[in-house]
Amino acid sequence: MNKRSVGSDKEDMVSRFLTKNGVKILDRNYNTDKGEIDIIGADGEYIVFVEVKYRKAGNYGSPLEAITKSKVRRIVAASKIYLYTNHYSENTYVRYDCIGVLDSDITWIKNAFDAI
Repeated sequence: MNKRSVGSDKEDMVSRFLTKNGVKILDRNYNTDKGEIDIIGADGEYIVFVEVKYRKAGNYGSPLEAITKSKVRRIVAASKIYLYTNHYSENTYVRYDCIGVLDSDITWIKNAFDAI
């Protein structure tokens, strides 16, 4: 199984997890020239932009430690494009979540960072 296939498999697993936890999946693998967003969902009044990181083992730290400041900037930039192109109001509630998958254990951090 190649990296992209493993990534898709884990994103499928996370999508099912989010759905079970009340998040409606709106889009996946949203790409712009500014960056990519793994999963976009709706959770109550919030549009949620989710970054998913996977590690098979913890030898190199938590998967969540791999989310850098530059990655955060790209996610925020891509989210702004998503909101604009999908005609969301400037007053739309937005949340940025990170989900780490270590083997098959899921760690969900809601509101992991703010738009910068």
